[in-house]
Amino acid sequence: MFYDLNIPWTTDSVQLQRTLAFADELGYNVVALSHTLSGKLPADLTSPIATPLPFRTPAGQRILRRCTLVIADPSENHRLAALAAHYDLIAIRPTTERALQHACHNADVALVSLDLTTRLPFHFKRSLVHLATARGVRFELCYAPGVLAVDAAARRNLIGNATQLIRAAKGKGLVMSSEARSPAGLRAPIDLVNLAAVWGLSSDKGREAVEREARLVVLTADMKRTSWKGVIDVVDGGQAMPTKPVKSAKPVKPANPVKPVKTAKPVKPIEEEEDESKQVAPSTKRKPEAPMSKRQAKRARKEASASLGSASLGAAIQGAAIQGVVSILGAATMSDKPSDKTSNQPSNQPSNNTNNNHYNNNKLATSNQPS
Repeated sequence: MFYDLNIPWTTDSVQLQRTLAFADELGYNVVALSHTLSGKLPADLTSPIATPLPFRTPAGQRILRRCTLVIADPSENHRLAALAAHYDLIAIRPTTERALQHACHNADVALVSLDLTTRLPFHFKRSLVHLATARGVRFELCYAPGVLAVDAAARRNLIGNATQLIRAAKGKGLVMSSEARSPAGLRAPIDLVNLAAVWGLSSDKGREAVEREARLVVLTADMKRTSWKGVIDVVDGGQAMPTKPVKSAKPVKPANPVKPVKTAKPVKPIEEEEDESKQVAPSTKRKPEAPMSKRQAKRARKEASASLGSASLGAAIQGAAIQGVVSILGAATMSDKPSDKTSNQPSNQPSNNTNNNHYNNNKLATSNQPS
């Protein structure tokens, strides 16, 4: 979001409407209409900027009300708190060194605006600028009066003062605004980044000057206006809010529920146990099996065919083995059977009777010998 926090308010509604419309086309999402007061504050501090404006504004563009207070003697203006209640932003434009010191040290404002087209009667001290930025005060650089100025001295003063302020602040706490009274004085945010680079401000700091730093100014002003001492923000002022029927919440289960303690079973007498043992247990019926799916049936058929194939193979192997054994036994019996030629030949071995007679003769001879 891009910010332009200084567009002078005028009673010419047509010119002001054209300026706001052109700012929206350039990409500025937040715009502040500035009303300038100089000298002592008037008794009536009401803002002349109507809310809402009497003409149609661009959709999506936020318009703020700002008061720019020109101060030469800080003792003349002691009603800044009352003035802040009627505007969204309060800015101080010091014209003397004393007023500048007051704005940097004590003034309760968020923005210090400077007319850089004039020759300022003071110099920007680095310690003073750092003190202001530490308090949350930002310094505003307005480019439109110098860009549209016919006098060359105004442009020269703009370049010299802007360069001096950028060096004193080291590129921190700077906000770039237009202060354009017509659409001709407005420039796009990218053009402002390039213009700041000519003055010595880096591109990232130049983008922060039209985006981040300006946003901080708006937020700081809102906090000071709506909160207590800029610390506690009042969200609800104590008004009764419309109540909605509350739905009954579901019971929340405890994280670690306590389990009930199991009580010991009562001991039954022996007689009851014997009676229960005599009772026959009810017959348990087998639950019917669930029907098989097509895939399971197909798998069962495959397994059955595989088992039948293996059984038939085993039977064939067993039959072949038996037949082989039978053939081997047949060959063995044929080899053991004597032929006719061998049966007709006389045997050279003595018979068993001869051997027995010889054994008996030896036994009698030994028994007849004297002892």
